[in-house]
Amino acid sequence: MTRRQAVRESRLAQMAVGASVLAIPASAAAVGDHTATPTDLRVVKRHLNVPGIRPIQVWGKLLPGLPGRRVHLQGLIRGRWHTISSTRSGKLGRFDLRFEPHWLGRQRLRVQAAAGNLRRPAGTLTQYRQGSASWYYDGGQTACGFHAYYGVANLSLPCGAKVTFMNRGRRVTAVVDDRGPYVAGREWDLNQNTASALGFAGVGTVWSTR
Repeated sequence: MTRRQAVRESRLAQMAVGASVLAIPASAAAVGDHTATPTDLRVVKRHLNVPGIRPIQVWGKLLPGLPGRRVHLQGLIRGRWHTISSTRSGKLGRFDLRFEPHWLGRQRLRVQAAAGNLRRPAGTLTQYRQGSASWYYDGGQTACGFHAYYGVANLSLPCGAKVTFMNRGRRVTAVVDDRGPYVAGREWDLNQNTASALGFAGVGTVWSTR
């Protein structure tokens, strides 16, 4: 082989190697690179109403398709964000966060990744507990001195406190405007408007956020 032929073959080999590198998709290169930094976070926002303690899911994708990255689900509890579930992104950067809520009422959710540099809202969660209730017509005076259109009587909550109730798929937020019920085992006395909005009659159980 002449010197000119050797130089020519060497150049062809370099061109072939360069072409093979260029042929690798950028996303594939990023997937194999565990030092790559995520550039975006996509989250499926959900507004959940959960009766009792039931597992929920929040899912999304870490871009550009990065696997093995730590992702956190956080809830806003008493004015501060707390991590309530963690996982690692899987194939193509997808993740599925799961947890069982253990607090009552409505909370905002968000997903955090890339050591806190990426944050996206994930919706809200409202958890309810079951309690016994009755209903009454509050045409007279109330213990709190005012009538709320959607009113509810309770023995311990302060006047003006708001409580969201759920019954048979219906929801309404009522205001504590009276005291009662004074029957053992019952927690709530719904006024006529609250009971009607919930499709509630007689004595039974409802789901509440307090």
